Amino acid sequence: MKKTLLWLVCFSIFIIGCAKKEKGFVRIKGSDTEVNLVQRLAEVFMEKNPKLSIAVTGGGSGVGISALINGETDIANSSRQMKEEEIKKAKEKGINPVETAFARDRLAIITHSSLPIGSLTMDELGKVYRGEITNWKELGGPNLNITLYGRTSASGTYVYFREKVLGADYSPNMRQMIGNSQIVEAVKRDKGSIGYVGIGYLVEEVKLLKIAKDKDSPYISPLEKGYPLERELYQYTNGEPSANILSFIQFELSKEGQKIVAEEGYIPK
Repeated sequence: MKKTLLWLVCFSIFIIGCAKKEKGFVRIKGSDTEVNLVQRLAEVFMEKNPKLSIAVTGGGSGVGISALINGETDIANSSRQMKEEEIKKAKEKGINPVETAFARDRLAIITHSSLPIGSLTMDELGKVYRGEITNWKELGGPNLNITLYGRTSASGTYVYFREKVLGADYSPNMRQMIGNSQIVEAVKRDKGSIGYVGIGYLVEEVKLLKIAKDKDSPYISPLEKGYPLERELYQYTNGEPSANILSFIQFELSKEGQKIVAEEGYIPK
């Protein structure tokens, strides 16, 4: 009897110990624009909740949405809204996408630091990326061919920029980059370059252009209110978030979470 009681006590201690060590796990995947921001939010949240582990990876909005549809992530980061065909495909697989907007971004237009052009209209920007304007001299700059840098088609930023600015397909000469950081690095090296990146990726080594809605509107920096390329940043879950997923999203939307959003260079809700 004593041996039995001793065994039960030891077993109970073992189970309690395992329970203390056991962690919840949340997978987050998708938008490259959001990955650094969400990673920072996750780090602070995990410091406060050591029993929860959060893994944040990028790949693009389309990658995150596909992962959600296939049951391979708990949260899909996306810098664009899900398409109707994506929602339909998700529901066919028993996935019910629920959208949460947790921050805002302004898509910054950057060039090489030496370029003597400081502003463009939305129309001019569209012509540049459609390939209708191919030399900076057409915009009052030097006789220098324009090198276009943008994202791949898996990116929500690629889709947003095409719909908001181009209204058509990109020039076939655009160099498609996997992430924002790659665009920044390319623009830093290329004197004829132009690129678009999330506001959280700005660095001093590139020139930041002011953009106007049209020729009769003021030119506005992405660091100012009224900038014409401002957008929501989304997260998608399968159904209404609950348990650990809900706790993390609530933290993102809290006063502390939104302070982190601002610290990382994005716009709080």
